[in-house]
Amino acid sequence: MTADPASNSQGPSGRSTLTPDYQRDWEEYYAAVAGKPPRDTLKRAIAAFAKEDAPREPRLAIDIACGSGRDSVELLRSGWRVVATDYHPVAKALATAAAGSDAFCFVQAEMEALPTHPDIPRAADLINASFALPFCKPDAFPALWKWIVSTLRPGGRFAGQLFGDRDEWCHVRPQSHFTRTQVLDLLKPFTIEHLDEVEKEGDDATGKPKYHHVFHIVARKT
Repeated sequence: MTADPASNSQGPSGRSTLTPDYQRDWEEYYAAVAGKPPRDTLKRAIAAFAKEDAPREPRLAIDIACGSGRDSVELLRSGWRVVATDYHPVAKALATAAAGSDAFCFVQAEMEALPTHPDIPRAADLINASFALPFCKPDAFPALWKWIVSTLRPGGRFAGQLFGDRDEWCHVRPQSHFTRTQVLDLLKPFTIEHLDEVEKEGDDATGKPKYHHVFHIVARKT
């Protein structure tokens, strides 16, 4: 490990930054990732389901903090029904336009509200959270994670990312970052199908340098 993470929320000049409340410029982010392919963790989860017996009705996925809808669109292409969520009105416009399907439903809501939101399904086959959960408010994360576990049907899957404790952004809100032991503890209700711990110096989505420590996860509920 060669990086020297920043000691304040703005970081060194030119480096990837967050606001003091651990948010980023989401409209800048949506513009930067326009046209990007779906996340690898989502594709792995879809492929795992494809190896199983097909259900009588299309499977249902909840796509947390869907952003511009890149993962939701891939799910629709694969024959899934999708309930996508995001709090940002620009995400709603982008994802709804990209989806263009009767199998798609958008719920505008913060992820912290999902466990009690009346428009969110009570059961799902897949919950996808691509680079979303680190932005959950720390005091709401335990309830959100409990909801994810309880909402997934037996045999359902979680796909997404958690940030590690050596990630550059850890200095902004350490509670949103996890050690490998903590990640494994969260995944106890699951059979881990893919867990890739990546630690490297690189760029963030907007092309600014950042030291990454990320856990890429696909896990099947037991």
